[in-house]
Amino acid sequence: MTRRRPLLGRLVVKVGSGLIADPALGPDPARIGPLVEEVAALQASGIVVALVTSGAIAAGTARLGLRARPRSIPEKQAAAAVGQAALMWHYEQAFGNHGQQVAQVLLTQDDLSHRSRYLNARNTLLTLLRYRVIPIVNENDTVTVEEIKVGDNDNLAAHVAHLVEADLLVLLSDIDGLYTGDPRRDPGARRIERVERITPEMERQAGREGTLGTGGMVTKLQAAHKAMAAGIPMVIADGRRPGTLRAIARGESVGTHFAPRGDRLAARKRWIGFARPPHGMLDVDAGARRALVAGGKSLLPSGVVKVEGTFQSGDCVGLRDPEGREFARGVTSLDAREVELLCGAKTTEIERRLGYRAADEVIHRDNLVIL
Repeated sequence: MTRRRPLLGRLVVKVGSGLIADPALGPDPARIGPLVEEVAALQASGIVVALVTSGAIAAGTARLGLRARPRSIPEKQAAAAVGQAALMWHYEQAFGNHGQQVAQVLLTQDDLSHRSRYLNARNTLLTLLRYRVIPIVNENDTVTVEEIKVGDNDNLAAHVAHLVEADLLVLLSDIDGLYTGDPRRDPGARRIERVERITPEMERQAGREGTLGTGGMVTKLQAAHKAMAAGIPMVIADGRRPGTLRAIARGESVGTHFAPRGDRLAARKRWIGFARPPHGMLDVDAGARRALVAGGKSLLPSGVVKVEGTFQSGDCVGLRDPEGREFARGVTSLDAREVELLCGAKTTEIERRLGYRAADEVIHRDNLVIL
């Protein structure tokens, strides 16, 4: 059993619906109380905490007396509007018992995608942390539609970890980590203590989504991917077990630890790589992939094989290798039509093909993030 360093600095904790809410009754003080007690104790010890919480729609479903979770967007938005108020009331009461102030922060994918709004959200969160106020973050389900949704709070928590430059991200769940198989069906499945790299096999073994919340092991692996690539360690742990957060903060081996890559991405590159959904996709050849990943080079037109999607100069696009795997994202210097005309072209051919002088690079290395 490997012991890790005790935590110092900033911690982002995500808690799932099932840990704080009863499907029929909504937020449960008996479940929220122990969680809040641990978070408040960590905050009092000098660790700065941001909390990402699920449970608004579950709370609203109970408050409205609905028999099942709403299915239509207007019903979900109405349930979220009712549930957000109920959920925050419970958190404010529970944290108030420990003399701890809280603030509600509601985000959408749209807030994360636009640079100015991303920076505004970042500044707000950092200011709250500086004031020793615990931000309680959720997706703004009262106004979001599919096109601007993050979609689940596991990925939202990874974005929040990016925003506040967290030293650790913890996803509290009803399972104590990532397993080699489904422990509910496979008695031989074992918990994986440490993950250095998320493999295709791990993704295949990821569990199905739960019934109360919107996340499952698939979304937790997506969050881990975002955190690891940005240089932030992540832990999946059992939130039902008392003392879990304290144990993690002490450096004890709890749950599954996802090790970060060695270099931490700068804030702007975290935004390029993870906050902006790609507007298109570029297939590149093996030589271009090698030059980008191993050589730290810019993407030139000569390495582009195929263009998918419609995008403008300044939009984010994904890069795929010859095996069809997305391995990088970047801000393009050219629009989709220009890149299509330049596929495979040498730099000296750009002006002849386009009829005018354009950027030499499709994506400059300063605007490129290797995933």
